[in-house]
Amino acid sequence: MRKAAFHNLGCKVNAYETESMQQLLEQRGYEIVPFEEAADVYVINTCSVTNIAERKSRQMLHRAKRRNPHSVVVAVGCYVQTSKEQVLQEAAVDILIGNNKKHELPEMLERFFAQRENVACPEDFSSVADVDGNLSYETLSVNRTAERTRVFIKVQDGCNQFCSYCIIPYARGRVRSREITDVLKEVGSLAANGYREVVLTGIHLSSYGVDLGTDLLHLIEEVHKAPGIARIRLGSLEPKIITEEFVRRLSGLPKICPHFHLSLQSGCDATLQRMNRKYTCEEYEQGCNIIRKYFSHPAITTDVIVGFPGETEEEFEATRKFLKKIGFFEIHIFKYSRRKGTRADRMEQQVPEEIKHARSETLFEDLAPMNEEFLRWHIGKQAEVLVEEKVSFGGVEYFLGHTKEYVKIAVPAAGQKNGNMENELVRGTVISRLKEHVLCMENLLEEKS
Repeated sequence: MRKAAFHNLGCKVNAYETESMQQLLEQRGYEIVPFEEAADVYVINTCSVTNIAERKSRQMLHRAKRRNPHSVVVAVGCYVQTSKEQVLQEAAVDILIGNNKKHELPEMLERFFAQRENVACPEDFSSVADVDGNLSYETLSVNRTAERTRVFIKVQDGCNQFCSYCIIPYARGRVRSREITDVLKEVGSLAANGYREVVLTGIHLSSYGVDLGTDLLHLIEEVHKAPGIARIRLGSLEPKIITEEFVRRLSGLPKICPHFHLSLQSGCDATLQRMNRKYTCEEYEQGCNIIRKYFSHPAITTDVIVGFPGETEEEFEATRKFLKKIGFFEIHIFKYSRRKGTRADRMEQQVPEEIKHARSETLFEDLAPMNEEFLRWHIGKQAEVLVEEKVSFGGVEYFLGHTKEYVKIAVPAAGQKNGNMENELVRGTVISRLKEHVLCMENLLEEKS
């Protein structure tokens, strides 16, 4: 039996695809081992979102070959797609697989073992287009993941936005969507395997359905009908999708988690324009107001890039002011990283690294009171928690999980009737802060199957 090891870099979509490829090899009789162990095959699902991500991808490819010089090293994904010639020159790589071809991994390995010749398949997206010139959606699926309660489901690929800092449209191609019937089939399989929460994700989730004559809202409403699934969480959304109609209909779906990740990137209109983002700060704020109109104390999270080319001190201060005005639960803060092949890489007025670092630290300081205020609101209120694991804090055992808003809650294990509440939905009253970013819930009201 051959052994295979996987390493994933990058986004949640990459992670989903890595799990799917792993299960494809398991079906062919491979034994999956940790990446740190000796294996016959190493599969690295690469990332190209930044130059740093590409460097990490190269490092992992070489690390795999050093671990076992006789192994087959497979480079998969975005770095392969955007830097084909460079990857072809990597002595550590035996097989190259571009995006939209990951499902061919087992066959490519069989071909390699039969011929002992390097295999390359980073085909241009035009070569995998259908007769109408549109890309086909690569159907991959999973029936389990490393997590036991929550599972990500990829429903969309590609992006048509062409933000000036982003290479992804070139790495992933144009928007294509997964058929609803196929999504529902996977949801049903996962529910049968005990998963209670699904997270719908994609490269540009808000574009779901534009190629199928449908939309994301219709998909969500269909998934909501699936028995066995208790929660539906959404991946990153674009502000433009947040309309009165969209949020009103979402609010009528009890399984929807009021946890919205709305990509912002900058709180300054001039910077947003240079980024080629398709909204203004005013439109973003209107979207947040609509969400808060239909959901009580929803969690709104976002991404922000500091030090984008041309960002002045005044523009940065405008972003700070806007972030405080909105009041986020969490902000993912990134220092702008140049990416060859993007328009932003060619822009003048690149911001020095020391200024990026200082601005990043400032935003982290600004975030702390926002996060504190959001968490403090929950104390004294009832909450529903999906229990994920049993942990120990200070020698005391707790059941740990998340609310629909993705607030981390711990329930004391002592005195509970059920000694194993993993994957159970429980309700109780939040009484205190247990530790940083973790609240404590007691007075268990009920236990849901």
